[in-house]
Amino acid sequence: MKEANQAILDALSADESQLIEGWQGALPAGAQIASQSSRAEARQLLEGLRDGLRAGGAPDALDAPAWSSLREGLAGFSRSRAAKGETAGETSLFVLALKKPLFDALQARFGSDPAALAGGLWSVTTLIDRVAQHTVTTFQQSREEIIRRQQEELLELSTPVVKLWEGVLAVPMIGVLDSSRTQLVMESLLQSIVETGSGLAIIDITGVPTVDTLVAQHLLKTVTAIRLMGADCIISGIRPQIAQTIVHLGIDLQGITTKASLADALAVALQRTGWRVSRAA
Repeated sequence: MKEANQAILDALSADESQLIEGWQGALPAGAQIASQSSRAEARQLLEGLRDGLRAGGAPDALDAPAWSSLREGLAGFSRSRAAKGETAGETSLFVLALKKPLFDALQARFGSDPAALAGGLWSVTTLIDRVAQHTVTTFQQSREEIIRRQQEELLELSTPVVKLWEGVLAVPMIGVLDSSRTQLVMESLLQSIVETGSGLAIIDITGVPTVDTLVAQHLLKTVTAIRLMGADCIISGIRPQIAQTIVHLGIDLQGITTKASLADALAVALQRTGWRVSRAA
């Protein structure tokens, strides 16, 4: 095994340009190591493999400390590929193609020794397969992180807190209202109340398709939090079907000002804050 690992290390330490050319030849069209970034990724991967083998890392124990440099490189490699929109399969294929030049190097070295050649090929296969598997795992984690961040950004965009005028805020709700979104709305709204010193908030649910017990509970929690901050709340967008649903579910909105439309809520807000709007003569 040590002889096989040394042979792999020797192959990785040979002419890097020639090794990358052989690696490129094993890739399908469209996945060539042509750009500066892809060549940099290839060199970083090769360096991580060399560091791990020099530190005595076993091909079947990629979690060992000896492979820490390689794992860090794979994490960055996976994040970069995920950000570019590539798939986990394409990323894994890029890594697996390294087998070909390494197989050729072992064939040249152990061609007359079938037993040593078999051991070397097994070591290469085990190592590169583990690297590819680790790449897929880190790629998936990177992809999930990107999706989570995008979802958070979309939530922030879909629940803006708007200052209508001095002392009055509004939050137009669009789409499904779930626990995570309610929490985000509550945090943003409460923070805006503190920053602006507003005493009245309008939550408009015209764009919320359905209201069930869970949605109503989320709204009640938000209203309660607003009141604990010393402000008041108006819920607008109570359409006939939503009103019927609330009554049917036995949800108690007593003490909460509700209006059928945002315009009606604005009229109440103007009245409470002492403003009057008149038509120009």
